[in-house]
Amino acid sequence: MRGRVQGVGFRPYVWRLAQDVGLRGHVLNDGTGVRIDVWGDAEDLDQFQLRLTQSPPPLAQIAGVTATNLAGLATQNDFAVTDSLSGPVATEITPDAATCPACRAEIFDPMNRRYAYPFTNCTHCGPRLSIVRGVPYDRALTSMLAFPMCKDCQTEYENPADRRFHAQPNACPACGPQIWLEDADGRLGSADPISEMAHRLMQGQIVAIKGIGGFHLACDATNEQAVLRLRRRKSRVAKPFALMARDIAQIRGFCYVSEAEAALLSTPIAPIVLLARRNDTTLDGIAPGLDRIGVMLPHTPLHHILMAQLTGPLVMTSGNRAQTPQATSNDAARTVLAGIADVWVMHNRDIVNRLDDSLMRVDTNGPSILRAGRGVSPAQIALPKAFGGAPPVLAMGAALKSTFCLIKDAQAIPSAHIGDLTTAETYADFRSKIALFRALYDVTPAVIAVDLHPDYLSTRYGYQLARDSGARLITVQHHHAHMASCLAEHGVAPDGTRSVGVILDGSGLGTDGTIWGGEFLLGDYGGFERKAHFQPIALPGGDQAAREPWRNLVAHLHAAFGESWQRHIAGTPLVAMLDDQPVGLITQMIAQRVNTPLASSAGRLFDAVAAALGIAFARQHYEGQAAMELEALIGGEEPTEGYPAAVSATGVISWAPLWAALLDDLRSGVARSIIAARFHAGLAVAIAALAARVAQQAGVTRIVLSGGVMQNRILLHRIETSLTAQKFTVLCQHKLPANDGGISLGQASIAAIEAQN
Repeated sequence: MRGRVQGVGFRPYVWRLAQDVGLRGHVLNDGTGVRIDVWGDAEDLDQFQLRLTQSPPPLAQIAGVTATNLAGLATQNDFAVTDSLSGPVATEITPDAATCPACRAEIFDPMNRRYAYPFTNCTHCGPRLSIVRGVPYDRALTSMLAFPMCKDCQTEYENPADRRFHAQPNACPACGPQIWLEDADGRLGSADPISEMAHRLMQGQIVAIKGIGGFHLACDATNEQAVLRLRRRKSRVAKPFALMARDIAQIRGFCYVSEAEAALLSTPIAPIVLLARRNDTTLDGIAPGLDRIGVMLPHTPLHHILMAQLTGPLVMTSGNRAQTPQATSNDAARTVLAGIADVWVMHNRDIVNRLDDSLMRVDTNGPSILRAGRGVSPAQIALPKAFGGAPPVLAMGAALKSTFCLIKDAQAIPSAHIGDLTTAETYADFRSKIALFRALYDVTPAVIAVDLHPDYLSTRYGYQLARDSGARLITVQHHHAHMASCLAEHGVAPDGTRSVGVILDGSGLGTDGTIWGGEFLLGDYGGFERKAHFQPIALPGGDQAAREPWRNLVAHLHAAFGESWQRHIAGTPLVAMLDDQPVGLITQMIAQRVNTPLASSAGRLFDAVAAALGIAFARQHYEGQAAMELEALIGGEEPTEGYPAAVSATGVISWAPLWAALLDDLRSGVARSIIAARFHAGLAVAIAALAARVAQQAGVTRIVLSGGVMQNRILLHRIETSLTAQKFTVLCQHKLPANDGGISLGQASIAAIEAQN
């Protein structure tokens, strides 16, 4: 049995099934998955195999089954679970799983020996990847090696009939990890650290909590002063905080929750789910300017015990400083979070592998992953058979929302979210994670794929690895990788059938040396043609334009109306808004083409429109702030028509008509929400129409939508609905993020096909 079959209670499940059917033999873990040697009557064996594949354990995912007739008679008269074998690694490591109902019942049962024990787990839940050092997944290769099991735990561990049979993190208060509370001066004496933590949170203090994949910073979400204090200490001016709530009923007090969203919140992933906030919510400062809040349920016993003692939700945000990864060790947390946290909740089980919380959203087509982390990673994506002939591939991803991806034996193994490679800490984490995955999956890359941009740290490291190892290096254009990522996720075969890719994002280096970001591509894994694109617009100050939306506003107005653009804003609020900015200098830079590279960026168009409405006008405090607040501004507005755009015969979309109409609305005092809605509606119409035109001219029926801007749910829904109504097959990303977090899969897929040619 191949796939996610180790660390999920698969062997005891097989044992119970064999006992039930009346078969002889044994089951064991090896480097390729779970191996079962079994003897019995043909009819019983057929029933055994059918039940084995149709109803596996809750956390198992079967990727394949190979059955071979065994020669000779059975060597035993019963069925046994035997020791693991070493060998080539091909099995899947299991993601960490939220506390199962049975364990949750135990921690709230005063008569149970695990009552209130914050490290309770079984084969259906608990830490997995976060504690793994190697495979096969046995206790000796996890951070639980430091905790020898007591007699009672050992008995459970050795009993195939027990749900803790070979549960590698199995522990109890007598033998397992322990928890304590510290302040800045050292350990605080407390007989009940969790109750003390709850008390301090209710007093308005900020607590650093060591979780399953890293530290969180928590405070009372209903205490406005505590939230503001956390923002100030963490220098997190506007970026939204995630919340943790006790249960679905509590969430419904401040957010709307559909049945699908409630189901997603309650899965073993236990992700942060973006939910529409209620208008009557009293939560202030959680998600400024946004209409959605990221909320999760407790996913460890510690969190369940804590939330049961509180009356409201908690802010539960990453335990880090800006641009750095989450702290995972006690020593790092004491240092990094000094001056932010008032107290620390520590424990002595090492976090081997850092994992951010996964972020998801429920769209009309089901759940979509916006950030892959705890509960999701590591995941394997089965690729079409044509990828099976490719040598092992390592793809390095991009620079922002960094991930990497391995391909081995037609299986893609994307990493969890690592972060932006802008600090030494994140870059070091990136390199160490690559080494870890190569070891876990026994991959020595023969091919290394990198982004076309030579200055990305991921690209530079890829060049270094290729140089040191002799691996073949393949460069992949950024937007082609986005397109291929979506194709690979959907299992599209590399058979030469072309697709149209509509790829919208902030920036990526194009094959012509300019910056792309609003692209209509025609191609497949093997190559592409750029068939259409947004009008290239100046980026005044280069990267500075991505941080200061007003610069993009000036650039777009200049592109729309030329040197006389300032006359066109007369009678609008823009005159006063731009009065304090060095508009003359920026205009001169654009005219003289000084430090103003051209970019066909969809992201910068959103920034410009947001700035025109006074959103994040002078500065964005986090990536995507302007676009996210612009989307949220729409509310329930449903415009009858959107702003127009112009498309040239060569397929270049110009936004001059859009700006003329938008300025007229500003001059007329039209509500900002209506302007935002008209912008989204017009943009969707223009994109869908051009995509359909490119597809029809090429005789293509499949259209792929990807790139970070496609995480805008209103824009995505409108484009997808329009193209589907025109009978196109439309593919969007769900298993991986549409932003740069999913790009490494595309790089790896393209490189795997090129390596076979």
